[in-house]
Parts: sequence; C-alpha cells; structure tokens
Amino acid sequence: MPQFDRTSEDLGNSIHLEHVNVTVPDQRLATLFYVAGLGLTRDPYLMVSDSNMWVNVGRSQFHLPTGPAQVLPGHTAIVMSNRAALLDRLAAVRPKLDGTAFAFSAHNDHVEAICPWGNRVRCYEPDAARFGRVALGIPYVEFDVPKGTAKGICDFYSQIMGIKAALANGGHTALARVQVGKDQYLQFRETDAPQPDYDGHHVQIYITNFSGPYRLLKARGLISQEDNQYQYRFCDIVDPADGRRLFTVEHEVRSATHPMYLRPLVNRDPAQTNRNYAQGHDQSAWAMEPDAYDRR
Repeated sequence: MPQFDRTSEDLGNSIHLEHVNVTVPDQRLATLFYVAGLGLTRDPYLMVSDSNMWVNVGRSQFHLPTGPAQVLPGHTAIVMSNRAALLDRLAAVRPKLDGTAFAFSAHNDHVEAICPWGNRVRCYEPDAARFGRVALGIPYVEFDVPKGTAKGICDFYSQIMGIKAALANGGHTALARVQVGKDQYLQFRETDAPQPDYDGHHVQIYITNFSGPYRLLKARGLISQEDNQYQYRFCDIVDPADGRRLFTVEHEVRSATHPMYLRPLVNRDPAQTNRNYAQGHDQSAWAMEPDAYDRR
C-alpha cells in the first residue's frame, strides 16, 4: 500500500489569499500598468466605475481604489507565463508612463516591474516545484520588517491566528514565512532599512476558524474594524510573549462562509488581440494543464 505524508497537505487556518489592496491616484495609469503592461484582467462584474478597479490574477486580485498613492514596503509576486511577451508589453506602455515611478528590469528568474507610484511586482514563470501547479496567480506577498521581528511574527500567526508559520532560509536575513493558502504565503523579511510610515494598504485572507482568532485579537485590543457578519480587520502584528508591536499591515479577514469566497474570476489571454484573434482562446487558465498532474 502506498505511503503518503498526509501532513504535507495541511493548510492550517488560512485557506486563501484573495487580494492585495493599494489606493492609486489615477485609474488610467493603473490600467496601463496592471492591465496593458502586466497583461492582467480588469474584473468585468464588480467595481467598474472610475473610483475603484479590481484586477484579476488567477484566483486572486489587486484592489485599486482611487486615493492618495499607497506603497507596500516590499513586493508582490505573480506567476505568469511568457516572459518575453511580458517584457514587450511593459516596453509598449513605457512612453505613456514617462514621468512616473514606472520601471522594469529582467533578472535571472523573474521580471521586476514598478508601478507608477512605486509598488514593486516580481513576475515569475510557472514552476510547479517552486509555486505549485499555478499558471497565473499570487504566490506570495513579501514585506520588509525591522530586525529582530521575524520570530515574533511567526509566533503571532501560529499562536493567535492558528496559521502555519515558520522561519525560512532568507539568505543573509531572517525570513518569516506564513502559509495563507494552497501554495500562497505572506513573507516578512528583516531589513536594516528605515521603516516608512504605514499608509493604509492591506491584504485579505479567508480563514476557517473565524471566531477563535477574533476572540484572541479582541482580548488584546487588536480588532481595528468590524465590517459585517463575515468579516473583520486588524492592523498590528504583536509578539504574543510581551504584546510588543512588531509590524503594521491591515488584514481584512473573511470567513469561508463569506458570499464572495472563491468567486469565479475571469482571466483573459493577453496574447489575444483583434489582429490575431482565435476563437476559444479568450480566457487564460489559472492552473497548469492536465499533463502537469500526477498520472496515478
């Protein structure tokens, strides 16, 4: 009889990282970067006016409400196919983004693109060994955090949120790796760089034990907003041992009973244009093709 490591499939309390939210001053420039440049898809059903834009990345999203620019201290990773086409798209939008913080550069294993206001996005080719069987998605969000905080951050997520977290190999720096979904992580990398003031950006996760972490956060005075029956928020990550604040980033926490949990998202194939149109190729799959799966 085959022997399997059943613990390798445990997710812990968090089951999906759904979106990263940063406000942007100009929806047109955001469209040029996220849709035309990166090749992502504006959600066709929700937030379709000029005050907000939701951009689909496989089963996850960027949320981009209009407002003063927010910049996440770190970077967001995206898995997407066709590095050469990505570089062509970014080069094509460069003239229209002249005078902003926009830039892009090719590296050995990724392309880094900087949005018009300074948010960094690292784009990787699909790699099952590294990112799971994802062809399009957000595998991790990485934050720059102060020296000496990584262990306490791990303790916060494991002890208060019930989420799997561990110190990982971060090269020359300590790295806390928090599993928030299937092949999805929040990463916290220690740095000596000065910490910018927190500007209100946030991430959103779904959890299964919804009330347990709520009670622990509430007892510590950490609940920052009561949204509705299915959702609450907190901002400060603290050391459970002494209550010391380690880092601040708003978490929008949703239950698995939230009406929008795993709402189907449309993802276009950015290679498809009116000049080369082929029926049946409008959508891009977020998962690898069947031949990438275990044939047993």
